[in-house]
Amino acid sequence: MRATQVTPAMTSKTELRAAARETRRRLARDIAFQLAEGAEDLGIAPGTVVGGYHAHRGEADPAELLARLVELGAAIAFPRVAAKDAPLDFHHVPDGEVLMPGSFGIPEPLMDWPRATPGLLLVPLLAFDRRGHRLGYGGGFYDRTLAALNVPAIGIAYAGQEVASLPAEAHDRRLDGILTEQGFRRFPHNPL
Repeated sequence: MRATQVTPAMTSKTELRAAARETRRRLARDIAFQLAEGAEDLGIAPGTVVGGYHAHRGEADPAELLARLVELGAAIAFPRVAAKDAPLDFHHVPDGEVLMPGSFGIPEPLMDWPRATPGLLLVPLLAFDRRGHRLGYGGGFYDRTLAALNVPAIGIAYAGQEVASLPAEAHDRRLDGILTEQGFRRFPHNPL
C-alpha cells in the first residue's frame, strides 16, 4: 500500500488529518491476527494493566492482540472520556458486560465499573513518523493521559499510516513503539 504523501501545501494538522484518514480508509482491512502475533514482542510482564481501546472508524483493531495479552497474563482496561480537557479514565470490564457508545460514539466502559491504572497504553492514531510522533484526532486525550500516567505508549496502526515527518508541539508525547501488521518496532528516543 502507498503511504500518505505529505506535500509542502499540507502544513496544518487539519490537512494532515484529512490525508491520514483517507490513507487509513484505503488500508482498512482485518489485521487483527497479525497484530496478535506481535504480543510477545511487546515484552509486557504478567500482571501489567494494559490500557487498550475498541477500534472505531477504521482504526487498526487490537481485539485479538488484547485477547493474546490476556493469555500472556496481562489485565486489560478500556478508556472512558471523563471530561473534555481531562485525561482518560480507564476501567476493567466486568464479566458479562459490554462497552457502550459514549463520548464521540466510541464504545467505552461505564463510569461505575472498576477503575484501573494502566502500566502501558495501546494508542490509536491517524498517522505516525519514524521518530515516534503520532497524529491523533486533535482532542488531546491521549497526550493528557500519557502526561498524567507517564507510562510507555505503543501505537497500533497499519504500516501504511507511516509518513516521513509530522509536526510536533510541546504537549505532544512521542510513542515508545509501534505495532503494525509488519511487526513491532521501538523508537530510539525512549526504548522500552
